[in-house]
Amino acid sequence: MLPEQFLKRMQELLGTEYAAFVEAMEKERHQALRLNPLKIGAEGISAARRFGGADTGRAAVFAHLTKVPWAADGYYYEATDQPGKHPFHEAGLYYIQEPSAMVPAELLGVQPGERVLDLCAAPGGKSTQIAAGLGGRGLLFCNEIHPARARILSENIERMGIGNACVTNETPERLAERFEGFFDRILVDAPCSGEGMFRKNEAACGEWSLENIKLCAQRQDAILDCGARMLRPGGRLVYSTCTFAPEENEGSICRFLKRHEDFALLPVDKERLGLKGCDGRPGFAAEPAAGLEETVRIWPHKIDGEGHFAAVLWRKGNLPGDRNGGEAPGGIRERAAEELTEFCRSQLRLPVSSHGGEGIYAGIGMAVGMEETVRAAWFGENLYLVAADLPTLKGLKVLRPGLQLGTFKKKRFEPSHALALALAPGYAAHVWNLEAGSRETAAYLRGETFPAGGEKGWYLICVEGFGLGWGKLAGGVMKNHYPIGLRRKC
Repeated sequence: MLPEQFLKRMQELLGTEYAAFVEAMEKERHQALRLNPLKIGAEGISAARRFGGADTGRAAVFAHLTKVPWAADGYYYEATDQPGKHPFHEAGLYYIQEPSAMVPAELLGVQPGERVLDLCAAPGGKSTQIAAGLGGRGLLFCNEIHPARARILSENIERMGIGNACVTNETPERLAERFEGFFDRILVDAPCSGEGMFRKNEAACGEWSLENIKLCAQRQDAILDCGARMLRPGGRLVYSTCTFAPEENEGSICRFLKRHEDFALLPVDKERLGLKGCDGRPGFAAEPAAGLEETVRIWPHKIDGEGHFAAVLWRKGNLPGDRNGGEAPGGIRERAAEELTEFCRSQLRLPVSSHGGEGIYAGIGMAVGMEETVRAAWFGENLYLVAADLPTLKGLKVLRPGLQLGTFKKKRFEPSHALALALAPGYAAHVWNLEAGSRETAAYLRGETFPAGGEKGWYLICVEGFGLGWGKLAGGVMKNHYPIGLRRKC
């Protein structure tokens, strides 16, 4: 049941559109996913290219995909498809995401090589979409203030095979103190009253109140101010919510522009995106700012998706030419470097020399799709490959500074699950391929060993050509190295 005060307000706001809005809210919600262009298969073709576009050659789980018009690699699916239960999900071939939620990252318009911040990033849908736009180049900084949600964010960054992302668990204020004027583009998908998700999450109806809307609006003002501090002149900031409340949408933008005269709204080509009729409503604001109609209001009675709002803000000026990165913590211990070199020499097929020096890291970078200069860094006993632009992280709560390569145990290097998910199979010395619907795949995901023949060593276990995890063959048995915490119970 939708809250009575909510319906009364929506009737006042929508007028003649109200009946269509209520009818749409009573229908089943639309479900969608984004295919992952960063996930490379055994044939050197990405999951997005292999399963997107034409229907020919699609796996059964993708049989009913239809295009989401505003998102590259976004597709609607039918509830009977159940992509969340398919092994392809564990392999990071796609991210299940509400279709309207794909709009903000698309409006951010990231370019490879940029520094990008997703300030309120959990659970990670928009971060993984931004990462796809960066294409392994530049730096993606993903932050979430709530520890439990930050862990989920980190897990999704790993599952999608993203190497150039740093995940932090900090307040916006603390990040603003550290990274003033650092980022080229910033996404502020602000915590909100969640009215647009009433169809998706019935519990949100019970938590709704007019008082909560006011609290959310105050919190959004503070978060936006932090975002503004971290954006470089000439940079772009996208603000978004999943609510219909004017105080949190047009109201937030108007208040922001009053506080920040060095910002202006940018136009959005809604017709190109398939969002015709989803204009912002200046009449919803007490004192409308110039260009408010250029914001985006997504209505469930106008498009196939839930309620969303988005605005594209530009900080006046030009981006400075300097691109100096920070200093990543730690260095490579000499003994550990030798063990990593041996692993690369015997277990990988790197495109450049793996005989020590920086060539190892450049080679691994190419093998996992990080096409710019990379460097290695220690965090505890774990070795990471990090983006060249990664700043100093000392004093921050860091969950993941980049791509975890592995750990060193008893004078040997043990590769991480993150490396298996990011590694293109063509760079693994040994590959064991499984069929998606087979009993062997189900057994592997449960953590079971299985008999196998071949040269001993580490094997990249693949599902229909895409990396799923590691196995280690010895004595005719493939030992299972799929993480215990991810294993299925049945």
